[in-house]
Amino acid sequence: MKLLPRSLFARNALLIVALIVLGQIGGVVLLREMVLKPRLDQIAEGVARNVGAIRAGLVALPASQRPAFVDAFNSRASADQPQPGGEGLRLLLSPLERNFVRSVSARIAQQGAETVWRREQGGSLALRMTFDGSQYWIVMPGVLPAREFTGAWLAVTAGSALLALAGALWFQRRLDRPLQRAVEAARTLAAGREPAPLPEDGPTEVATVSRSFNQLVGSLRQAERERALMLAGISHDLRTPLTKLRLVVEILRDKTEPELATSMTRSIEEMDAIVGQFLDFARGDEAEPVAFARLDVLASEVQAACSDHGEPLQVEGAFAEPVPMRAQAMRRVMVNLVENAFRHGRAPVRLRLGGDRDHAWFEVLDRGDGLSPEEAESLKQPFRRAGSARSGKAGAGLGLAIVERIVRAHGGRFELLPVEGGGLSARVSLPRRRA
Repeated sequence: MKLLPRSLFARNALLIVALIVLGQIGGVVLLREMVLKPRLDQIAEGVARNVGAIRAGLVALPASQRPAFVDAFNSRASADQPQPGGEGLRLLLSPLERNFVRSVSARIAQQGAETVWRREQGGSLALRMTFDGSQYWIVMPGVLPAREFTGAWLAVTAGSALLALAGALWFQRRLDRPLQRAVEAARTLAAGREPAPLPEDGPTEVATVSRSFNQLVGSLRQAERERALMLAGISHDLRTPLTKLRLVVEILRDKTEPELATSMTRSIEEMDAIVGQFLDFARGDEAEPVAFARLDVLASEVQAACSDHGEPLQVEGAFAEPVPMRAQAMRRVMVNLVENAFRHGRAPVRLRLGGDRDHAWFEVLDRGDGLSPEEAESLKQPFRRAGSARSGKAGAGLGLAIVERIVRAHGGRFELLPVEGGGLSARVSLPRRRA
């Protein structure tokens, strides 16, 4: 099974070729068994009768006239035999000639005569007859074709096989093209982008697959809209009570213990951050157009915002080439990764930039406890939070899910990698050309 090709198109093509070859072989076998062999038996029966008649004629002739009769008969038989065209004298019998000789010999043996054959110079077969101690070689007339299968037969066979193969491959190609479109659409959907509707034409089975896939995309789109609407509604409804709570805390700050007021303010800010993540996750980025922007400019903005909050962020490297992106969405990616590093990792937190001919990248590094590969992949899913490998501080578990969705929508790659010496690297790679 390992020798079989992996693609459906290649396997079907191989199957079609094999069936055509087997069909041609079956046709040859049927032709041989049902046409050539019965014809050979009929020819052998006629030749055996002629040999009996020649033998009877030679017996009836005087011994002095027999050589002249044999020479005249052989001359006539040789004149009717086609001459070999540059092939030389074939010493070995072909399979058809071998069967012919056996069949004729068996019939002559029933007449009580000995059969000895030889190849003549012209390529025909001669049979030896012995009378009164003298041997006579009688040339058999050309009753067999020069070849079992002529060039015309081979040309017709090859032409029909090629036509059948071309038609089968054309049909398979028409079947394979819609499948390729479905595969590309599935990859687009897996990358977080909505694929174009598949054409619902062609054979019934292919049209059914395309129609089912389009319905699946529509259902996923509707579910995503409903989930986004639900999150946006909940987040919006929570903002008003949070604002009231923050105002109450500020009013009662002078009448309560400072530690309690500070703790309440911190809790309200954490709740407000969680609500902000809900809104970010519910709000799509498709409305923002793709334009060329610079990663180093975004990094400087994020560094300045971190400094305002008393969180020192080190920016390393430089990449000043513009990259096609949604700038606000990519800034949100940087902010989420930096906040995640400060919240769950340990200082120093670094933002490193770089790129090559095809990709631009940035990564946020911290000196935390790191993550296992299995946990790193699971954290990219919505509402997933780290366990023992991270500190487990408050959060909705949407920060990395937002990063994953935005990066995939840009055609990029988001990875969580261990850092030598301890820590975690959140790396984002973006294509430098529009997808």
